Parts: sequence; C-alpha cells; structure tokens
Amino acid sequence: MLKNILVAVDGSEFTARVMQALTELQLQPTTKTILVRVVPATESEEPVDRPQSNSEELLYRQIEKELQPYQAALPCPSELEIVTGDPATEIVRLAHIHSCDLIVLGSRGLTGMKRILQGSVSSQVLEDAPCSVLVVKYK
Repeated sequence: MLKNILVAVDGSEFTARVMQALTELQLQPTTKTILVRVVPATESEEPVDRPQSNSEELLYRQIEKELQPYQAALPCPSELEIVTGDPATEIVRLAHIHSCDLIVLGSRGLTGMKRILQGSVSSQVLEDAPCSVLVVKYK
C-alpha cells in the first residue's frame, strides 16, 4: 500500500493530466499526498539568509492558490511544498524527506536537441529517485 506520494507539477496546462493520473491510482484515505511545485532558481536569487522579496512572496502565494483546488479534490490528507531550485534535485530531495513510496510527475516528451538543451527532469528523477516513479506522458 502506498503511504506517501509526491506529486510534482509544473504549473503548465498539463498539471490536470498529472492529477488525473493520480486519481486513477484510487488513493486510500490513509495515503498522504505531497503536491510539489519547484520554482527554478534564477541567477539573481537572493541569499537564503535574507527575507524573500515581495515579488517572490507574491509568486509563492499565486502558486499556492493554483494548487489549492487540486489539493481540495484529493480524497486523502495532503500538503503543499513550494521550493526554489533545480526541479529534479528538489523532487528527489523532497521524496527522501517525506519517505515517499511513489513519485508522480509529467514528461513533455522532448527529443533530440530540445532534450539535450533543456534536459529531462523526469529522466533525472527516474535515475535518482529513492522510490518508484510514475511518469505521465503529456503527448
């Protein structure tokens, strides 16, 4: 039985598809779901020991507002995690922290040069994850 599931979403139009795949797992009321959104770090990012800028705080509140309807629709306990950093690294780190049994995330299906230049978060997570990974194809 799945106890902890980490669901990584990126805020794109495909978030609903990932959430649909999650509902198809027929979650138990005892399963805990962690909805994760990783905001890619920027080069102008402020040091961690300084207060967040107003624009960053507004971004986090907007993301939280976007995720709340998905969270409310879940038939089990859940929480939101909004973090800044490299998406693959942060997803794997949070999966370790929450002792996840499963990671659910989407794949844009990049191939060729796009995959080389933009990288593949799902491939990196598959390689480094401490648990099983369900990759939902967007195409």
